[in-house]
Amino acid sequence: MAKAADYKLGPSTYPRGWFIVAESSELKDGPLAVRFFGEDFALYRGESGKPIMLDAYCAHMGTHIAASKSAMIVQTGKQIEGDSIRCPYHGWRYGPDGQVDDIPYHEGACPKSAAIKSYEVRDVMGCVMMWFDPEGGAPDYEPPMLAEWNDPQWIRWELDHLGEINLHGQEILDNMADAQHLGPTHGAPCEYFENDFRDHLYIQRQGGFHHGYGSMLTSTTWYTGPGILLSKQNFGGAQSFELIANTPVDDGVSKVWHAALAKAANNPPNDEDYEMAKRVQAGALQAFAADFDVWRHKRSAVRIIQLPNDGPFNKGRKWYQQFYANRDQAKQFHDDINGVYHIDTLGKPPAAETAELEVGLQWNN
Repeated sequence: MAKAADYKLGPSTYPRGWFIVAESSELKDGPLAVRFFGEDFALYRGESGKPIMLDAYCAHMGTHIAASKSAMIVQTGKQIEGDSIRCPYHGWRYGPDGQVDDIPYHEGACPKSAAIKSYEVRDVMGCVMMWFDPEGGAPDYEPPMLAEWNDPQWIRWELDHLGEINLHGQEILDNMADAQHLGPTHGAPCEYFENDFRDHLYIQRQGGFHHGYGSMLTSTTWYTGPGILLSKQNFGGAQSFELIANTPVDDGVSKVWHAALAKAANNPPNDEDYEMAKRVQAGALQAFAADFDVWRHKRSAVRIIQLPNDGPFNKGRKWYQQFYANRDQAKQFHDDINGVYHIDTLGKPPAAETAELEVGLQWNN
């Protein structure tokens, strides 16, 4: 299992960016104890409806403030007060900013030294997304958002929770440059292929005849930062969006989610439309499962023996490296990498088709 240092990504062990840490619906039953980026966190929804994420451990005596299910304060539903949370051991209350604002058996000022770190999290498209930055900075860009999510004719997804995999995010991102796996792995060898790098965005445009389904498949796929992929796909005249997300749990271990957004034939959607949306997501998951299965059984490719027609792996890896570098170095990566890259033996996307595929996409520049 390769780690960040093996890929020479540093100086940080974990990347800066927006990452999924939970499905929004998971917070309806109380706080969650979660682990990402080699650290433990407490994730909960305040009474205002806002998701809140804090470091996991109470500064008083080191209690995990979200892990207990048997403490009386938890069982009686008294742990959450407004947007604050009480430690299940002694009842110290932490506000959403991580400051202790009440100690039930103490009348004096709360010690400032008891504060724990809070993190910026957002509810986006049924996902709780966290901004992680090893340097502690504010977000450099907004999380991705599809306009179709708020269109009642598009049927919202529920996430497929695929669990953890002993694979570094670098090798998940390698798929973006990998033109030549589309035939052997997915049965749709590409007839055109290009990569487009735009600062924190990594875009792939491809199209090819899917021999298993007897139809042309075209897609525009993009990462917004290192952890969240969205893909707009045209398949046999039908459109859908796919989500694939990876978040580091520990160095070299990733947690993965998947989902698909489908357009109903009717507005509002009927029961048949909802069944269709389930089939769309199941079909997308089946295709992604081919990648996932390969990843589970491969050794780490710290070094790729790259052929000219493979795709621009080295440029993709250079793009990914920016999120491990100090943030003041990001512009240098953009200057070095930004641009469109083609494989000489494959065609370029038709101009009209590319324009059509990008209609409605929110790039969040």
